[in-house]
Amino acid sequence: MESEHWVWHDHYDHPVAWDQQFAPLSLPGMLKASAEAGGHRTLIDFLGRRYSYADCYAAARRFACGLIDLGIAPGDRVGLYLPNVPHYIAAYYGAMMAGAIAVNFSPLYTVEELAHQAEDSGTRLLVTLSAKPLFGNAHAVLDSSCIERLVVGSVAEALPAGKALLYRLFKRGEDEHVPHDPRITRYASVLSNDGSRPLPPIDPERDLALLQYTGGTTGRPKGAMLTHQNLTANARQVNLIDPHRDAPDRIVGALPFFHVFANTAVLNRTVANGGAIIMLPRFNARQVLAAIQKSKATSLPGVPTMFQALLDCPDLPRTDFSSLRVCISGGAPLPMSLKGKFESATGARLVEGYGLTESSGVISCNPYENPGKAGSIGQPFPGTRVKFLDRDDPTRPAPPGEPGEIAVAGPQIMRGYWDNPAADADVFIGGYLRTGDVGTIDAQGYITVVDRIKDMIAVGGFKVFPSQVEEVLYRHPAVREALVIGIPDPYRGESPKAFVTLWPDKGRELDNEALKAWLNPQLGKHERVSAVEIRETLPKTLIGKLSRKELVAEERAKAGL
Repeated sequence: MESEHWVWHDHYDHPVAWDQQFAPLSLPGMLKASAEAGGHRTLIDFLGRRYSYADCYAAARRFACGLIDLGIAPGDRVGLYLPNVPHYIAAYYGAMMAGAIAVNFSPLYTVEELAHQAEDSGTRLLVTLSAKPLFGNAHAVLDSSCIERLVVGSVAEALPAGKALLYRLFKRGEDEHVPHDPRITRYASVLSNDGSRPLPPIDPERDLALLQYTGGTTGRPKGAMLTHQNLTANARQVNLIDPHRDAPDRIVGALPFFHVFANTAVLNRTVANGGAIIMLPRFNARQVLAAIQKSKATSLPGVPTMFQALLDCPDLPRTDFSSLRVCISGGAPLPMSLKGKFESATGARLVEGYGLTESSGVISCNPYENPGKAGSIGQPFPGTRVKFLDRDDPTRPAPPGEPGEIAVAGPQIMRGYWDNPAADADVFIGGYLRTGDVGTIDAQGYITVVDRIKDMIAVGGFKVFPSQVEEVLYRHPAVREALVIGIPDPYRGESPKAFVTLWPDKGRELDNEALKAWLNPQLGKHERVSAVEIRETLPKTLIGKLSRKELVAEERAKAGL
């Protein structure tokens, strides 16, 4: 196996050269170009209310001007603590138009996680909704972090008139708990200008657009610094491999926009293509199936858990999937059994892609129409270069014929980690980003991941970091040692499982279920463990360090893997 590969993409559905170049382009520039090309076209269909490209571009400009009126300057960080709602589009592109750097915050964050990321990023202003518990968490960090102001919107203001009335009736009092506070500004107030203020210039290749937080198996999550060019290049890469990119485009937006996969593969890629997003606030299998049926959707990106949930939904046999040209799976490994069952049940094509937060979302994908290679993560995107490094010494290429750590370079690769040069030194080598995954590549350029160096756990497309769950476990006075690993889960891909030893004088009355019941309420939903196992001892390395690999091997053997 060669150590470096530049792939001619003649196995995609149409020829694409490996050395494709992408002209510098900012995210606001990309939105503006699509608005000018077809301002009347629908960008967002949110529960029946449609927003055109002209509407969204004007709202983003007004939001940018409103931020500047509030004192936001170029380089300031503006946080987005939002589900999939139209507010996100205006705030995301509007923050960047103001010269600010957007920071995505997961709506699943606890108050502690929200506060840590705000402090780490230096976020000055946070955009959220009045809906509980979002506003409650955001308000809780207003007094205890560097956040100076909240901008608060309402779901009702984004709905069609009839649904807005019903929402206000059933959610009576939702806005009443938002206090009168000079540090809290209504979203509508930020938009209450004509959008004519001059906006600062943007250098797409130098200026940061987004801090997207990732993490590792030790320490806190890190902020990947993504430039405008990183994100627009990746959006254009996704479009370039689509054989139907010039056809009508309606994509189901059920993946959360705060996740890098959706940010590129749903939002930015659709804006680049001038398509429409059938936006859903969150994933619900019945709502997704209804959206496909009603809108005649042409594509559906998701994580494996979503496709399994669709298979399990009783509405699936009554859904017409004929409009779907492709379903794209990412965020976690796609089991071949799931791919086969989904394609057989729906007649739709389900292809697997691969990417990282540090790569703006996507690195490779299988062809949308050609057979591809089952079990692989597809071919590298146009403009993407791949190396395979020795697993024990990443300064050297992998030995010929052996798997190696996948390392990538290309226009979508991040500038580095926010305020973390030590992490940059660890992850970059010779201009290439180390992925932490081990793989092989065949003569046609199809990459197969065979192992993972990182210990992070992929739970339905979300990354769970064992050290953070272990940190909570160690707060229990009876816990002496703790290890968390991912175990196979037929629905979510993986589930966290905790192993602990106890202090002899403190754990006599504690059992597995009692410790699990104590632990899970303190964790985010996707972090919650499926089981806790109390043991006499935990495996250790020769130097006495707790070791996960023996536990992983045990659990895989139990699962017959």
